[in-house]
Amino acid sequence: MSGSGGNKAKGRWAPGPWLLLVAVVLVAAVFGAVWRAPEAPVESEAPGTVRLADVLSQDTAGFARAERIRAFDFPKDHGPHPDFRSEWWYLTANVASAGARRFGFQLTFFRFALSPDAPPKGTSAWSTRQVYMAHFALSDIETGKFHPAERFDRGAVGLAGARAAPFRVWVHDWAMESTGADTFPIRLTAKNGANAIDLLVAAGKPVVLQGDRGLSQKSAEPGNASYYYSFTRLPVAGTVRVDGIDHQVSGLAWLDREWSTSALAADQIGWDWFAIQLDDGRDLMYYQLRYEEGGADPLSAGVVVDVDGNTQRLAPADVGVRVTGEWSSPAGGIYPSGWRLEVPGHGLDLKLTPAIADQELRGALRYWEGAVEVEGTSGAGPVGGRGYAELTGYADTTPGK
Repeated sequence: MSGSGGNKAKGRWAPGPWLLLVAVVLVAAVFGAVWRAPEAPVESEAPGTVRLADVLSQDTAGFARAERIRAFDFPKDHGPHPDFRSEWWYLTANVASAGARRFGFQLTFFRFALSPDAPPKGTSAWSTRQVYMAHFALSDIETGKFHPAERFDRGAVGLAGARAAPFRVWVHDWAMESTGADTFPIRLTAKNGANAIDLLVAAGKPVVLQGDRGLSQKSAEPGNASYYYSFTRLPVAGTVRVDGIDHQVSGLAWLDREWSTSALAADQIGWDWFAIQLDDGRDLMYYQLRYEEGGADPLSAGVVVDVDGNTQRLAPADVGVRVTGEWSSPAGGIYPSGWRLEVPGHGLDLKLTPAIADQELRGALRYWEGAVEVEGTSGAGPVGGRGYAELTGYADTTPGK
């Protein structure tokens, strides 16, 4: 698709052509309900209607791009970057109760800019170029049930938004927010019917700048990159509610922050992303970018974080990924389901198994995001752990198919 990311027409603010990719899902839902009550965010149970690869590979005119290494500025960079077309605050965690009842959960906030131009002065307070989407998904490992939910709203009149200090990102009453003057602890709150979380995330290992000092190149074209940092091991504790019953839990969380304008090339269909917290105190992240015709992009990358927070980057030559099983979505599409992950330079030979086979989110964007079990060897000895995997580009996202 070509054309400007935004345009002026007869003095009115108008989103550009890329908006066609998400208009039905995001804009029609959000802007078609201008005068609804603030207590009623748009929620979706529709099957995926937009390819994530399309959202991350379209028009760039007028938006800032991730083209060079930059100095990160905290806490400012915990907040929004509205000159870029998209960004996310992505938190996943594995937790357990004192009785060993185990859960995984994801709480993610996405920001999408509809145009590089701000609404002109004097327009309604409801006018905005920013739309927010949030995903909350709870995996009940014991019962094998997966509880996903999705919300949208505009970044105006307090309905949704993000700020750096004090840190907060929210869509109505779903939120990540600092509890004091410092960024951590961060409180997580979200509710979906009889399922909810209310947890505190404490500070853990120091921030990890992914890629080359935080510039994560996703394809050969300049600007097809993101600014990307992670907190790979954060203690988390509080309440998980499942089917109306509260469970006091604790465990470990992983927080990814990423913003970009164009991340994927036209011949890339998606990625497989793994974030693993090992019992020996190390953390491992690796993402494998996939071509539409098959095979992995040589810009796939990752990192190993040691017990003290020191990092070592991983290239495709450092990591072996072999799929050991598959799972067919009832909504269409076949996903890998089980992997062998080898990192010889760090002595790791790991088996990754989904804690629940069906952890697919079937909303505006269809993708698989779920808790995984980890077992294997580190050198001559055993090692275990837990983590999360994210799989995109495997499902048919055409409505009605």
